[in-house]
Amino acid sequence: MIARLKILQINKFYYLKGGSERYLFDLSKILEAAGQQVINFSMQDKRNRPSPYQEYFSQFIDLHSFNLKNILKIFYNWQAARRLEELIEKTKPDLAHLHNITYQLSPAVIRVLKRHNIPVIMTLHDYNIICPNAKLFTRGSPCQRCRGGRYYHCFLNKCSHGSYGQSFLAMLEAYFNQRLLKVYDQVDLFIAPSQAMKEACVKFGLARNKIINLCYPINLNDNNLENIDASNYILYFGRLAPEKGVDLLLEAMVKVNGKISLKIAGGGPDYQSIENQIKKLGLSQRVELLGEKYGDELSVLIKHALAVVVPSVWPENMPYSMLESLAMGKIVIASRIGGMSEIIKDGDNGWLFKSGDSHELVLKINLATVRNEFIKTMEKTAKNSLREFNIQDHYEKIRLLYGKILKF
Repeated sequence: MIARLKILQINKFYYLKGGSERYLFDLSKILEAAGQQVINFSMQDKRNRPSPYQEYFSQFIDLHSFNLKNILKIFYNWQAARRLEELIEKTKPDLAHLHNITYQLSPAVIRVLKRHNIPVIMTLHDYNIICPNAKLFTRGSPCQRCRGGRYYHCFLNKCSHGSYGQSFLAMLEAYFNQRLLKVYDQVDLFIAPSQAMKEACVKFGLARNKIINLCYPINLNDNNLENIDASNYILYFGRLAPEKGVDLLLEAMVKVNGKISLKIAGGGPDYQSIENQIKKLGLSQRVELLGEKYGDELSVLIKHALAVVVPSVWPENMPYSMLESLAMGKIVIASRIGGMSEIIKDGDNGWLFKSGDSHELVLKINLATVRNEFIKTMEKTAKNSLREFNIQDHYEKIRLLYGKILKF
């Protein structure tokens, strides 16, 4: 980039809720450090980080409050469109980088951007542009029933929160924005953090030449591993939901070496059922449910763990939990599904197991928890395996992508 750019970063949440927000904040920091101007647009929320542009943010929408006004905004949020118009007129951005916009902001923001001839690049954090429930997962297993635009399967299978009502709305939203308005055709370039995400989108009809594969950046400089002794526990951290496979991990813990315990850090809709399963399986003395952990508190948990387990049963894109753990020199045991096998090399920087196979998971956990020189070598390899995803290289690649859609 020769001149300083004004880059509009758009995401429906402006607090650290998940991976898309993590990337939003990391990327904004990287761009600003390189001298670029970042302009934020999001939804109002009391949990938001401060922003000089927060007065332009769209009104808060509670999707659990089903009134006609909220339902209509899912399809086209005219209020978000109007606020974005005001922000564009005030700041005159050169390009827009979109993250998660569905439902709360809606694809209305894309139509506003294109009316102002603003180039649009979008990072695919989940499968929402091809799957109404954004997971390619339903009824306990991966799913591609909606391939070919057959979104009625979302309703038939109650894919959204197990509810016919919410699934019907998700189906209609997909038909409206994908098939009728074809709004995502107006995006100039998509970024897929994993090759698995790219290939899934291509199978569902997205043009291959419009998708660039670019993994999330990881800061390796702040992870000092000197004099860190591992404790006798393995760690899961992240959302507690059916697709995350935590119930499978608990099944495995029944057969894992009895000296090894498990710590679970996270919250979500399955919190109570996981707590009940721990009691039912007689694991109360070996499994600790910690609730949500962030920042230094989470870092300490990761650094002292024997290994981190990512037991997902849905095709994970590129989970930050895996990347963060590797960056701290932790062996990661991950399901062989989605984008995770692109990073984890079995027996090198971690171990892979067949998704949904608790028996193989037991074997891999037992391997990872034996402290020897081989394991120590794997831990060094874990951190080194992320060298190519450093912040400076990511900025250079983003700079080239921005230049590509700005045609300079």
